[in-house]
Amino acid sequence: MNALLVRVGTDLSSGGGRWNGPVHSRTGRFAYVPIPESRAVHPGMEKPYGLLAPVLSTFGISLPHHLWGRHMHLDPDFDCLTYGDQGERAKQLRTNLSAGDWIVFYAGLNDVGGGAELVYALVGVFVVDDIILAADVHPTARDINAHSRRVLQPNSQDVIVRARQGVSGRLERCLPIGEWRDRAYRVRKDILNDWGGLSVKNGYLQRSARLPKFIEPMRFRRWLESKSIVLLQSNN
Repeated sequence: MNALLVRVGTDLSSGGGRWNGPVHSRTGRFAYVPIPESRAVHPGMEKPYGLLAPVLSTFGISLPHHLWGRHMHLDPDFDCLTYGDQGERAKQLRTNLSAGDWIVFYAGLNDVGGGAELVYALVGVFVVDDIILAADVHPTARDINAHSRRVLQPNSQDVIVRARQGVSGRLERCLPIGEWRDRAYRVRKDILNDWGGLSVKNGYLQRSARLPKFIEPMRFRRWLESKSIVLLQSNN
């Protein structure tokens, strides 16, 4: 078994939407807010940020003005149980993962309860069913993932991971894993020890072209199973 750790959702970078989705740190309830879409998509497959207004209102907040009128790059898509990527990260998905392996998603979330630091937390888990090229998705099925919704360039090597139903999805309540340490957000030392380590130095938590690997994925699996999580096939 192999497992990769993947950061998803909006963040304070320009490409990340310059905003963090909300979380109630006391309860673990959170809203999944994807990054903005930066490329053309097939007509009728746009995912406007306005769709998030109802769920954000339950946190007592509104979508920031600069995201109104924009579309989401809805990836992973927990409704469809797919995750896509491109470039170097697509190569890593194809090289490191096969049926039965895991992708573990985390996000940096803003505590609406007033916490000063971001809450870095696990937000979803996929058990891989298969990996396909986005270009090979039939036109009638393009709406399964952000990368197949895109108008792809010739010879595109974008990939889509399809996950297994029943054992994959968004966490009903996120699992905080991070802390501010050594001038960066990192996986807490006690959790990093329980997991058996990651391939990045000192549990570093940031977007990167290199996806962190779990050194002992079965230890992580046992740790996650001990949390009695509930998985939902739903984006929010």
